[in-house]
Amino acid sequence: MLCHISAARRGHLTWLVPFLWTVALGLWGLSRQDSVWRDEAATWQVAGRPAGEIWAMLGNVDAVHGLYYLLMHGLFGVFGASTTTLRLPSVLAVAAAAACVALIGRRLAGFWAGLGAGLALGLLPAVQFYLQEGRPYALVAAGAGLSTLLLVSLLSRQPGRPGRRAWPRWTAYGITVLVCALLNWLSLLILPAHAVTLWWVRAGRGGWLRWAAYGAGAVAGALPLILFSRGQSDQVSWIPPLTWHMLIGPGILLAIGGLGAWADRPDRARLSAAAVGLPLLAVPQLGLAGLSLVQPLFLDRYVLFSMVGLALLIGAALGAAVRACAPRFPTAADLLVPGVVGVAALALLPVELGKRAPASRVDDVLAVAGEVARLKRDGDAVLFVPAARRDTALVSPDAFTGLADIALASTPVASDTLKGEESDPAGIRAALLGQRRVLLVTDAAKVAKPASAERDKAKAAVLRERFTVVEDRQVRGRRVTVYERLG
Repeated sequence: MLCHISAARRGHLTWLVPFLWTVALGLWGLSRQDSVWRDEAATWQVAGRPAGEIWAMLGNVDAVHGLYYLLMHGLFGVFGASTTTLRLPSVLAVAAAAACVALIGRRLAGFWAGLGAGLALGLLPAVQFYLQEGRPYALVAAGAGLSTLLLVSLLSRQPGRPGRRAWPRWTAYGITVLVCALLNWLSLLILPAHAVTLWWVRAGRGGWLRWAAYGAGAVAGALPLILFSRGQSDQVSWIPPLTWHMLIGPGILLAIGGLGAWADRPDRARLSAAAVGLPLLAVPQLGLAGLSLVQPLFLDRYVLFSMVGLALLIGAALGAAVRACAPRFPTAADLLVPGVVGVAALALLPVELGKRAPASRVDDVLAVAGEVARLKRDGDAVLFVPAARRDTALVSPDAFTGLADIALASTPVASDTLKGEESDPAGIRAALLGQRRVLLVTDAAKVAKPASAERDKAKAAVLRERFTVVEDRQVRGRRVTVYERLG
């Protein structure tokens, strides 16, 4: 049994098993039936541009994701554009986070706590969603896991060890926090979480000073991006104001985390799973809620990295259960963590299947492109409502070959934007009146919102007054409607 495995081999198993387990979860259904939704389409179309054009675009939009876009540009250049290239970095990042949380759990609460924490991370429903997502949030979670592991190693180093030996890890800590901030500057909420851990364990003056210095360095490095991206705040203007029902999910997570902390039974001033995991879970969630009172920003993906804290607390609870069981039932104790993880995986199977289905996202830009390719005729025109739905053509240009984008005045590349710049309403109306057949690409009825832009209102008015519908297809959250000129 595992109780007879050497300490060295246990040390390797602690992180290797969760890493491989998480990779397997990520590779399962990675293509999501060859679907790509609107957020991932932004990554896809920007990563396909030359680096100079990406840099120019960041001056107008999405500066907050600039580092991630440049990273994906490099990967697309080496491995080609595909759903595998798009999502595999997130799979590997979550697997790395699982390995880090496993090592933290083992150091603080023993082998079984570490193994349980690492295996639990990839099963959490929120993590399941972003495990296969072509966006930067999984990479931030990996950075949070690494920075927390570094902090734990620094706080738990033996008294009397020369202080100069710690500076490489403090430097790595500061660099990791900075890189995470450049991927998503809200990840800086990990710094107050770590501050709570320092207070919990009554860290010495030297520990506080070093944490403050390297943390301040990370904040200073990210400050230009923070200030510049604030000028692009219209990108998050769609996020609804914070309401009580939005806090139900975080409240449940905090309750689960509290149970895990109670199971760890920490003593004050002792570095424990509770002292690390509970602040890491609670502080980012509460901090983002507080920021959202000033400007609505509350989205779970912005604090996905806090799930590292939840996984650590779950692992601590499993480790406590093993310790309680071992004296009387040693064989059962060895099977407890694998058994609980297996049961949890089966219980969450509907969730796991759902996250890997195209319906788990609001739309699919690739499926509607296939409908356009089937319905188009030479000489047809195409319209997009809203203009952001042009992402379908940007990701699948071949499907739109031969169609005239009559509303487009300046392409996304030429205008250094994501969706391009369209003509004024009068110009769009004049262009439409010269067409006999038009394909309209928009949102499916169940997710569509009323047109708000004057350009979109002009498109709808002309189509309603001068055209009639001859074909209408809805697929995976998007819709293509074929209009023919009356008379």
